[in-house]
Amino acid sequence: MLLTVAGCKKDSQGKAGKSQFEVDKVYERGPATVHVRLDKTKLTIADTVLLQFEATLQPGYKIDMPKVDKVLENFGIVDWDDLGEKLDVKNNVVTTYQYKLEPFLSGKYEIPAFTFVFHDANDPGAKHELASEAIPVEVTSLLGDQRAKLVIEDIEGVVEMPRPARRWWLWGLVALAVASIPAGWLLLRTKRASRVVRVFKSAHEIAYLRLRALVAENLIEQGRIKEFYERISGILRHYIEDRFDLHAPDRTTEEFLSELRFAETLASGDKQTLEEFLTHCDLVKFAKHEPTTEQIQRTFDLVKDFVERTKSEERLVDVTDRIGAEPAAQTEVA
Repeated sequence: MLLTVAGCKKDSQGKAGKSQFEVDKVYERGPATVHVRLDKTKLTIADTVLLQFEATLQPGYKIDMPKVDKVLENFGIVDWDDLGEKLDVKNNVVTTYQYKLEPFLSGKYEIPAFTFVFHDANDPGAKHELASEAIPVEVTSLLGDQRAKLVIEDIEGVVEMPRPARRWWLWGLVALAVASIPAGWLLLRTKRASRVVRVFKSAHEIAYLRLRALVAENLIEQGRIKEFYERISGILRHYIEDRFDLHAPDRTTEEFLSELRFAETLASGDKQTLEEFLTHCDLVKFAKHEPTTEQIQRTFDLVKDFVERTKSEERLVDVTDRIGAEPAAQTEVA
């Protein structure tokens, strides 16, 4: 989402709305003053952190904001806004940008230092730099403080499904209803085809959305470990299909790994990682293996890291028919 406000306006908000930031560092040089703000310094791997730049320049000066995506290493940009320009009470021009960042892995990191370049509007060649400082940030694991309290629910064995009572008299009605569906569907599809707008997303966007939805369900805290592993292995399999056109979701692990060995789209190191991951998931899902909390965390981190390392904007997926079936996006994350 990009919000652009043309022209300048008086700052009617003052300091209201800035109290949401835990960190607010101020840097000054000559006619330039820059605020670097962060709404939190401790978050879970499923959270986002809001980074804001506010640059105030005396009349007659201009500033170039940092290229955030070129500097970040341990965070990705989920969304960003250009909040436009406004005038403060001294008629200085205030420019504000903000970025919603998502951590890749748990651990202790830094929001890096940024360099702001400003110059006299009448002398663009004479540039001056104003540098900020790095801000320490801690990203906690998927389990957080619940590690010590984790109780793994027993994994049930194979259960034979009960056979429903026969209802022969219903079959005729069902057959009639089914026979009428194609005609109605074709008519509806013909009417909708002219006005349907196709929606495309990158494979990593879809995977991140699914990961955030998975974390929001708190399966680990509920002891539903087997279900968590079924879901996260499915997320990775669908990402591989969307990103590399390898048909992972509808194949057994053995069948998929056999195809993977001959795939040229993945590096040998990635193939080995995927084989170990899927084998570990199968042990939990089918062999009643009880993973440690560290193994659970590594499993989640591995999927997120793999998606981040292999993401690409070149291959987009048509998700028009998935809308409504996918979990809702968590913009204030999850």
